[in-house]
Amino acid sequence: MPRSARLDAAGILHHVMGRGIEKKAIFFDDKDRVDFIARLAALAESKAMAIYAWALLPNHFHLLCKTEKRSLASSMCKLLTGYVVHCNRRHDRHGHLFQNRYKSIVCQEDAYLLELVRYIHVNLLRAGEVENLEELNKCPWSGHSALVGKITRKWQDTEYILSFFGKKRAGSEKYLKFINEGLAQGRRPDLVGGGLIRSIGGWAEVLSARRHKEKQVFDQRVLGDGEFVQKVLAEANDFTKANLRLEGKRIELFSLAERVCDVHEVSLGELRSGSCRRAIIDVRRVFSCLAVKDFGYSGAEVARYLGVTTSCVTRVIAQGDRCPAREKYFDS
Repeated sequence: MPRSARLDAAGILHHVMGRGIEKKAIFFDDKDRVDFIARLAALAESKAMAIYAWALLPNHFHLLCKTEKRSLASSMCKLLTGYVVHCNRRHDRHGHLFQNRYKSIVCQEDAYLLELVRYIHVNLLRAGEVENLEELNKCPWSGHSALVGKITRKWQDTEYILSFFGKKRAGSEKYLKFINEGLAQGRRPDLVGGGLIRSIGGWAEVLSARRHKEKQVFDQRVLGDGEFVQKVLAEANDFTKANLRLEGKRIELFSLAERVCDVHEVSLGELRSGSCRRAIIDVRRVFSCLAVKDFGYSGAEVARYLGVTTSCVTRVIAQGDRCPAREKYFDS
């Protein structure tokens, strides 16, 4: 079955999960974790996203964030590609680190924000990475320690989360009580996926709606009620059309290459020649960034078009901050 397109638009809350290939480790030591956290911090500091909760486990991670100046796809590409390149280099390994693409669920903020913060941060305790709440409070591998004031992270939006619990120290104490109350809940499958049952509150509500012949909109990519699902789908559709141009149709790589080559005054042949000249490398970088980050092509598709290796494309995408604005290549 074809994979569902991602839902994205400015200001949307996302629960993002990434797992190691074949359930293997994605963090091999503390230096890896520190590197991953530094990349998260850079995204938050650049206003690409606001980060509310996160947790690093040996073979997967959780992230609760709200998109701001960049799309989720662009931010996650920068985060994961950069991390994998660095991790592979450090450990002299090759190939994939993550299993398939990351999973992202759009979440209804007013209904699920705090429950997701608790679910994500308690993961370390549930998985046995820490033995008790006291250890969790001091653990540097999740956002919980910043919310209880044990570790300072200016890039993590602790103020917004604590505003639901009270001011300053009282807010942290009430937050900690909220966390403690959720320790007995166990696994929460209702918080890691969308769908009709989750959207309207369980089977009882589904059956009631059927008896009253009430129709509910739902989507597996969304955690929220029917009204929220409709709103997200409408906004995401508008976002996608604006992002992909041409009434929602993705521009062909050949057409994109022509535009980039025209601006930089190089030929298509030079772009696809594999030349190591600095000018051509720079044009390849621009083309790769636009194709992957703005138009949703995979690194492998771009590599095949250019006639280079996927790792070559991966490296230039990791330098995404050096890519110029797309407006330079499109009139509208």
